[in-house]
Amino acid sequence: MNPIELTILLPAFLAGLLVLATHIPLGMKVLQRGVIFADLAVAQIAGLGVVIAGLLDLTDKPLLVQLVAAISALCGAALLAWIERRVPEVKEACIGLTFVLAASLGILLMSRDVHAGEHLKDMLVGQILWVNVEQLIVTAILTAALLALWHWTKLKNSNLGFYGLFALAVTASVQLVGIYLVFASLIVPALATYRVKQRRMAIAFAIGVLGYALGLLLSAWFDLPSGATVVWAMAAAGLLTALMKRARLIPSPLQGEG
Repeated sequence: MNPIELTILLPAFLAGLLVLATHIPLGMKVLQRGVIFADLAVAQIAGLGVVIAGLLDLTDKPLLVQLVAAISALCGAALLAWIERRVPEVKEACIGLTFVLAASLGILLMSRDVHAGEHLKDMLVGQILWVNVEQLIVTAILTAALLALWHWTKLKNSNLGFYGLFALAVTASVQLVGIYLVFASLIVPALATYRVKQRRMAIAFAIGVLGYALGLLLSAWFDLPSGATVVWAMAAAGLLTALMKRARLIPSPLQGEG
């Protein structure tokens, strides 16, 4: 690997680690609460905020873009918290519908933009290879703050508190890695380890780290889209982990005797 590739892949890998730091515990909570579509919905609403910021000609003011995206995501979080409280029996259907409506509205808002296809692709698969140092520093500070609130407060135990933390984490990560990788980072490690009783967090992080590392390397070696490659690499790592765990759970014939 030449030095140019390393200078591109290293910041991308660090971005992946920052995303995993918040999204793995969030993903485990998502599975526990049974709101799988929540991450897609909030990520899409955060992306909608970025689209709105673009329509307001704020693209050259990144802090304002972040603010608009965060406000959009927090509004989405409040809506999801209301849905879970008022209609818990059909919450997944309502949250899924929220995702579809937000995605459709984003397409409608971009319909007059000649670069709409490019913007939509960036929002979905991200531009992880073009992450810069400033983005990493800002995201690292936000990640530290969110992890402190997650571990040292009771916000994660309330509907609004959980969705609020969720929204802020997703807002930053969508602009780093895109909606698809946000979903993969939340769900794949948590899903692959949901039957693991010991060292679950460590194993989940190993799946995520392997997915980002292998995916980025494969994308560089074979000139593949980085975001999509990382998603598949992480899914493969998660599937391998789940199969290994299942193999250990299957009793041998000797165990079944007597």
